[in-house]
Amino acid sequence: MNRLSILTASFYVSVQTLAPGAAQARTLVADPLGSPMWEHHGAGLFGKDPVSFDPRVIVRIPQIAENQRVFPVTIDARALPQVKRIVLLIDLNPIPIAIDYVPTGAEPFIATRIKLDQRTPVRAVVQTMDGSWHVAGSWVDAAGGGCSAPPVSRVKGDWAEHLGEVRGQAWHESAGETRLRMTFRHPMDTGLVENIPPYNIEHLTLHDATGQSLGKMEVFGSVAEDPAFTVLVKTAGPVSFEARDSAGLRFAGKTGA
Repeated sequence: MNRLSILTASFYVSVQTLAPGAAQARTLVADPLGSPMWEHHGAGLFGKDPVSFDPRVIVRIPQIAENQRVFPVTIDARALPQVKRIVLLIDLNPIPIAIDYVPTGAEPFIATRIKLDQRTPVRAVVQTMDGSWHVAGSWVDAAGGGCSAPPVSRVKGDWAEHLGEVRGQAWHESAGETRLRMTFRHPMDTGLVENIPPYNIEHLTLHDATGQSLGKMEVFGSVAEDPAFTVLVKTAGPVSFEARDSAGLRFAGKTGA
């Protein structure tokens, strides 16, 4: 894997929030996981759209978090038709949404690593073009503290020396698919650690060699330090990607041949 280019730009600030309409009253389908936060999160995400728990959405996660700071999650929604949005939801985290991914030209597949602050349901919430939502997930046992402990790089004190280093690699697979993995050196501060303000990658975009959009992603502080994102694209050519963090720094790279 090769170290890729780093770009900088002016400052940009955004505020993380759930989707509008959180106060809108509705009766959601019963939650098979029995989460105490299901109604609350559902009101903010779904509005009046239909919701179902769908086995076609595959969520691959360990049952126990060996490291609550770095917990792997893979979401595969390729069995659903016309997916337009994938949300990774951690019900009981102080920052419940980890990513909000729109696979504009990529496959409806995403893998990343997250922080867990306690035992919680971890879910994939997938919307299709007809507006309906398809949900899957399970409870995960975690010791806690993943969101409220300082990142390793902060403890070591070397985070600024490596901030923005980008690595990417592509693997060509069957059916014309390419698996693309992007990794960024970044502390992904949640703002929940004393004297350390929130500071995280907020946006990630992908484009093919012609400039056509392959995907765009909103990223939040519950994604693990030094975040890694794996996506599937149906192109054998170069793929360029760019991330922007909450301080306005931009990190860009290109991979594939």
